[in-house]
Amino acid sequence: MAITVKECLELQLLEVEMLLSMFPKRGEFSLDADAVPSIQRYLRNGDGALPPQLEYRIALDVGEAKVKVELQVLLPRMYPQVAPQLFARSDALHRQQQLQLNTALASHISSLDSGDLCVCEAVQWVKDNSLPFLENSEASSECASEGVGVKEVLHRMWIYSHHIYRQELRKKIFDSAKKLNLTGFCLTGKPGVICVEGLRENCDEFWRVIRYPNWKHISCKHVENIETEGSIDNLRLFHSFEDLQFQAHGDYGLRNDYHMDLGQFLEFLKQHQSGHIFQILFGVEGKLSDN
Repeated sequence: MAITVKECLELQLLEVEMLLSMFPKRGEFSLDADAVPSIQRYLRNGDGALPPQLEYRIALDVGEAKVKVELQVLLPRMYPQVAPQLFARSDALHRQQQLQLNTALASHISSLDSGDLCVCEAVQWVKDNSLPFLENSEASSECASEGVGVKEVLHRMWIYSHHIYRQELRKKIFDSAKKLNLTGFCLTGKPGVICVEGLRENCDEFWRVIRYPNWKHISCKHVENIETEGSIDNLRLFHSFEDLQFQAHGDYGLRNDYHMDLGQFLEFLKQHQSGHIFQILFGVEGKLSDN
């Protein structure tokens, strides 16, 4: 007999209770305050819209030095029948080591029996297996410090969406950009545009977080990579992550159905040495009207 969404959500809550008992200290286990109550309400009522997917983070101490490694968890509603999305990250890991760690973690999880709860297993695996990656990262840092002309790369992503309205989504965008030390902007309205710039692994993580699980009508239109032998901060076009809300054109009787003034947006892009991006985003050459 096929397992239902409600049965999967019940199992997810049981696993959360188990993890809370394993990580009772403040800051060890982090999830949105309404995440569990919203699932409980759905299970009680049995109808209405499905609750948001369960998402949480677990802070782990690895090795005798107690290096911080964070396991980020995003559960599809049909987990454990469907594999969870897991991502381990640490400030002590370089991009390549972090990629290798997550590839090995994914390989281990895929080897487990399908349909079983596996986040606790993933936690234990990360605690037991992260140390070699951390040591390799430290060794490569020492080699890099001895080298000459080590180059940094600024990664810049230009993201287009049909619209950006929902407060929940905007909060995720701004929280993620702040957490990942990304600068840029979010243009709210119709259309919606996001620019993020920073380290590539942080931009990639931002893209993974905001588009999952099912943000339709969104695409990364353009990517820029710029090398420097200095700090990437010298290459940033933006000094913070800005909230752009230009004057809207028209109100069509539908809530939130308005178009942003793209002339103002073009002027903003030109002020930040990015006027050429307008055509990439919208397929037409931007022109400012004469005043």
